[in-house]
Amino acid sequence: MSYDREQAQRHLVPHFTKGSAWNADDLVVIERGEGCYVWDADGNKYLDGLAGLFCTNLGHGRGDLTAAAAKQMDKLGFYPNWGFAHPSSIEAASMIAAVAPGDLDRVFFVSSGSEAVESALKFSRCYHLANGDEQRTKVVARHWAYHGTTLGALTLTGIPNLRDPYLPMLAGSVRHVPNTLGCRLEPGQEARELSCVAAVEAAIVAEGPETVAMVIAEPVQNGRGALVPPPGYWQELRRICDEYGVLLCADEVINAFGRLGRWFGSERFGARPDMITFAKGVTSAYQPLAGLVVRGPLLERVWDSPEGTFLHGSTFGGHPVATAVAVANMTALRDENVLAGVLANEDRLGDGLRALMAAHPCVKDVRGTGYFYAVELMRDRESGTELSGAEVAELLAGGVLDRLVREERVLVRPDGRGGVMLSVSPPLVADAAVIDELVHRLDRVLDRASGWLRTSGRGPDESINREGDP
Repeated sequence: MSYDREQAQRHLVPHFTKGSAWNADDLVVIERGEGCYVWDADGNKYLDGLAGLFCTNLGHGRGDLTAAAAKQMDKLGFYPNWGFAHPSSIEAASMIAAVAPGDLDRVFFVSSGSEAVESALKFSRCYHLANGDEQRTKVVARHWAYHGTTLGALTLTGIPNLRDPYLPMLAGSVRHVPNTLGCRLEPGQEARELSCVAAVEAAIVAEGPETVAMVIAEPVQNGRGALVPPPGYWQELRRICDEYGVLLCADEVINAFGRLGRWFGSERFGARPDMITFAKGVTSAYQPLAGLVVRGPLLERVWDSPEGTFLHGSTFGGHPVATAVAVANMTALRDENVLAGVLANEDRLGDGLRALMAAHPCVKDVRGTGYFYAVELMRDRESGTELSGAEVAELLAGGVLDRLVREERVLVRPDGRGGVMLSVSPPLVADAAVIDELVHRLDRVLDRASGWLRTSGRGPDESINREGDP
């Protein structure tokens, strides 16, 4: 056992990792990265098919980003954004406002996606208070959506196993409705007739429209596997929110800064939200930075109210080093035409994954767009046989799939939220050759997963929840 591995297991507490997996002899210690690849402490090279965690959009080893951080540290390592500004936060906010859709042009910085969602919650409250609507406290969110793990954001998160241990500590002000999985427009059908649209309006009416503050949704939902909305869905959310005086928030912690081939995923679907949360790709994760973009008139209404302030803040929000890296990151995304590269290669990725589905009966579905996909598994597509509960338990949570992706040196994410899936989300700088290599390595993973299923036996006949209802 390496010294680093031993020290990690002795002192470092991991995130969302079972103790048995963390204490295993094959714990991977990632040591360095370059482009779309990372190396562990033993010298093994991996293709990073998840962009770290949907966030290293420019890839690893970018000297321009590290130089921007060092230059800013030499000039001003830190000063708070409480009643003060500094050039890097001003420039980062201005650049974000310039590419945000519509009149979303006011940027509030924090340090993580969960904090960004908390900020959206608090802003919606402050806005409605400014209008005298004190009773507007409720939020409509979607099943299996992940909006963060701080207690306010966790209230919105629709993933049962993340919420259940903390339910006594969560506010009861959120109504979860069905997501867009399986919600498709039939010929001649209008978007407002879709069940996933009707569920949002029904929830607002049932709760009492005068009590609802906000609807929150991801343009492409990560939880339950890269759920792409049907045409007209976001236009209907806008109509519903306008009709009942509710704010509409697009959670773009994953979707923004090129993941879907646009600066913001909302643009991909013609969405017109009142607020957008962001994180991850704004700095390509070279520094922790996140935030909330708000429509200017909404902030002006808060400032014109008797309170006259958005009652929220954090020590590190708008950190000068983080925002300097954001400026360098956005400059590179723009000058290197990275978003155009995503649009040029997205079909190569999508078609490659769909070809794997055709070749492997253990693939149930492939969903996604841009550089954001999920490959959902089952026991056998040809016979319609789902995975048994015992097989799910063995595949996930540090099990068979984790071992297979590591042995094939491709870092994609085994995901068990409502199904058994592989999340695929390469750095945005992945070119055609990298995409082909990624698909080839996934082909080997699926070959081995199919072989394991052929020899594993069915196990108990219980199957996982497929509908997404907590």
